[in-house]
Amino acid sequence: MTTRISAGELFEQLRERLDLRWLAGQDGQGRVLEAVDTVARRPSLAGYLNAIYPNKVQILGSEELAWLDGLDSRLRWETIEKIIQFRPLALVISKAQPCPEDLRIAAEETDTPLWVAPRRGHELLNHLQYHLARKLAPKVTLHGVFVEIYSIGVLITGESGSGKSELALELVSRGHRLVADDAPEFTQIAPDVLDGTCPDLLQDLLEVRGLGVLNIRQMFGDTAVKKNKYLRLVVHLTKPHLEPQPGGIERLTGDLGVRRVLDLDVPTITIPVMPGRNLAVLTEAATRTHILRAKGVDPAAAFMARHSHFLESSA
Repeated sequence: MTTRISAGELFEQLRERLDLRWLAGQDGQGRVLEAVDTVARRPSLAGYLNAIYPNKVQILGSEELAWLDGLDSRLRWETIEKIIQFRPLALVISKAQPCPEDLRIAAEETDTPLWVAPRRGHELLNHLQYHLARKLAPKVTLHGVFVEIYSIGVLITGESGSGKSELALELVSRGHRLVADDAPEFTQIAPDVLDGTCPDLLQDLLEVRGLGVLNIRQMFGDTAVKKNKYLRLVVHLTKPHLEPQPGGIERLTGDLGVRRVLDLDVPTITIPVMPGRNLAVLTEAATRTHILRAKGVDPAAAFMARHSHFLESSA
């Protein structure tokens, strides 16, 4: 999924938080920044004014404006022209400082978004870097139901009709929380973190065969849903094999594996769906086992070590 953000979208998303005002270049609100734009050169989404390796959002603090004021008229205009030619997503003046008239004119003539905010430069930098990094992070939409079980983000996957939604409904009724049904979106916000969220269109909704669309928040209350959660485990529902499969070791360890999501390998456990099995209990147990393994506790390894010790002592 190609991630992108326009100058107008960035302004609206941060206007209230940073108290942004638009000074000039409002016709440039359609300027777009894509994630791939930071690959071809030194990646810098936002930073203080840099005319050598320009940032996508250039912040002009007191020192930057003082530096411009110290240039002679010809060099000053050449510098401003150079800044504009790099087509930044926006220029932001910090601490509500007066905007130089020549900079405002250049921004207006070239449709370069020019904003001003009362925040200090480092505050603008922190907010812009964090916001842009999240908005432009790699994203992917997966098919399944994303729930929180024992504070762990668990994605339930499987073929259509395997019972994913019914399992999620049972888990919610047992006190766990729904994040997203059918099409959860995952964003890699850090090298080892996948943040899962729900599309606005599907917020709080769960579709169950025979019952239709259910509003989980209205049925179970606000505590039954969660806005986002980090993905830590995938539980895959599958039909049982009709014939015995080789490799009986999985009877001890469980049917474990990994699923590649963006740049991360997410632990996966496969649970066969058969009549009479309590999938909610099995999913809870799978989650508890995953938590134990993350702490270095492996019941299967402990059993095999105990078995080996028994054979050695019996010899």
